[in-house]
Amino acid sequence: MAVKAVAKGVRISPRKVAVVAALVRGRSVEDALTILEHTPRRSALAVKKVVMSAKANADHNHDYKPATLQITEISVSPGPRLKRFRPMARGRANPFQYKSSHIRVVVDGDKREAKKPAAKKADESAEPKKEEAK
Repeated sequence: MAVKAVAKGVRISPRKVAVVAALVRGRSVEDALTILEHTPRRSALAVKKVVMSAKANADHNHDYKPATLQITEISVSPGPRLKRFRPMARGRANPFQYKSSHIRVVVDGDKREAKKPAAKKADESAEPKKEEAK
């Protein structure tokens, strides 16, 4: 079963985020984090946060081994746009848009083995307690 993490409404253009997402697609999570730390783009921080979130979800919520995690899918889709106007010369106003992105990361790996519950010792309850002499 794959584990996912999603960041919605990231205020960076989807084209800019998609370039960084392509760098880490199909890699192990550890390699991806190393690559993203050394990528000099603003969108690398947003992608890194989502990859770290997916890793934490897999580790804490689904009992996957963190060392075996692979990025099986990473997708960037356009989010809502904020439509604004910029004043121009001669009293005009030109429209422009602030673009945003949704980043979705899916990771998969090996599950940890479930720990067996400790067996109760029968001989402790059978022994009578020794009273201390005062």
